[in-house]
Amino acid sequence: MTSQTTIDATGPGGAAPQSPLESPPAAGLRGHPWLTLITVAVGVMMVALDGTIVAIANPAIQKDLGATFAQVQWITNGYFLALAVSLITAGKLGDRFGHRQTFLIGVTGFAAASGAIGLSHSIAAVVTFRVFQGLFGALLMPAALGLLRATFPAEKLNMAIGIWGMVIGASTAGGPILGGVLVEHVNWQSVFFINVPVGALALILGVLILRDHRAENAPRSFDILGIALLSGAMFCLVWALIKAPTWGWGDGKTWIFIAASVVLFALFSVWETRVKEPLIPLGLFRSVPLSAGVVLMVLMAIAFMGGLFFVTFYLQNVHGMSPIDAGLHLLPLTGMMIVGSPLAGAAITKLGPRIPLAGGMAATAIAMYGMSTLEADTGSGVMSVWFALLGLGLAPVMVGATEVIVGNAPMELSGVAGGLQQAAMQIGGSLGTAVLGAVMASKVDSDLPGNWTGAGLPQLTPGQLDKASEAVQVGVAPVPKGVPDQIAAKITEVAHHTFISGMSLASLVAAGVAAVAVLVALLTKRGANAEAGVGVGHI
Repeated sequence: MTSQTTIDATGPGGAAPQSPLESPPAAGLRGHPWLTLITVAVGVMMVALDGTIVAIANPAIQKDLGATFAQVQWITNGYFLALAVSLITAGKLGDRFGHRQTFLIGVTGFAAASGAIGLSHSIAAVVTFRVFQGLFGALLMPAALGLLRATFPAEKLNMAIGIWGMVIGASTAGGPILGGVLVEHVNWQSVFFINVPVGALALILGVLILRDHRAENAPRSFDILGIALLSGAMFCLVWALIKAPTWGWGDGKTWIFIAASVVLFALFSVWETRVKEPLIPLGLFRSVPLSAGVVLMVLMAIAFMGGLFFVTFYLQNVHGMSPIDAGLHLLPLTGMMIVGSPLAGAAITKLGPRIPLAGGMAATAIAMYGMSTLEADTGSGVMSVWFALLGLGLAPVMVGATEVIVGNAPMELSGVAGGLQQAAMQIGGSLGTAVLGAVMASKVDSDLPGNWTGAGLPQLTPGQLDKASEAVQVGVAPVPKGVPDQIAAKITEVAHHTFISGMSLASLVAAGVAAVAVLVALLTKRGANAEAGVGVGHI
């Protein structure tokens, strides 16, 4: 990081100065650091929860609305794609207009979009409002980090970010359990309705507690062309990966979008070196630890989100579990993330992020390899071991990578840094679902015809085979009505065996991604600009 981008947060005598754009600290609730942390945690929890709670609801949504496998993927991909495309721009909005305002708008819009999903009666409406959820979520996520960066003094900032990361980790891991309870005992709509009261609470707390903070060197203008180029590049890339299973990896349309993404990224990079106030000052990436932190978040999310997508179908459709049972079987994952996050925070404070992050990704790689060995009759004990190891591995990454990215960015770019951190995670989640979904689809399409014929089942027409493949990709046995029990058992055995082979290959790919992330984690180090935080209030 160049010296020109770092703010000296100390005035005469070492006291933290007030930014010219800030009013003096207020007594009482307004601007209190720990109350600010609680407030932003409520909003962030709502968004993080939605990243995984819907995974448990997907089978129920698919059945109720008659959705295809591709449409179910869009429930997840539409949300992640909207977040990924918008997060950096939203972070810039917070840096320009104030993180308090963008946080409050984001909370309100996210809760409203959630309520609209619960009232929807078609898969198209669900996907549309999921996109709106992503757009409003993009406003509040980087704003939350910006508020913490500005509110906490340097000596408490790492602790605050650690707790913030723990909330995200616990919410992400807790989504499947809460989703299971709601889907089984209420309905899938309640998974979204629950955000309405949570959003209302975050809004009330935000109005009463949050103070606006703007750095002295906050941006005064917008890089409109930069926003368009970056958004277009990310959209084309993720769109190509999502559509590739349908179009085919050798299809010209797939490569047109990939090529367009490369060109747009190149044009964005050139433009950012010429504009007066760029969307992302490319000097940020001269910080090797910050760049490594961004890459690490992408790789972690590919392995985690992509793997979790298939686990829910494995538990419910292959093992025949109810939604709540599926959620409870993921309790080892949830529990280890909740327990591991504060332990990881303490280890990172003492040792720095490098060793905990590398160790966490190594554990994640081993866990994903273990999940590749799961079979249709694997017992709960074996599953629990791999789920627990996965949670233990993810905890330090959720906490540490956030501190690495935000702590290595200057104060006036805290919103952009928060946007980078979240964009990396959301792009990774979308890429994980898309890429591992493509791996699953390819493996099922390759194995199903041979497995079907080998079991002595009647030959299928191309149209019947396509429909059967769609069902098998989510672990469902395509048993026609009125089929004798003996034939139905054979179809079920073939379907589950084929699904397991696809999930195994996808898990091995995720393990390879996590192994690469171990090497990336070795390039990280503690945030060099944590001292840029402005302390306000009393702790």
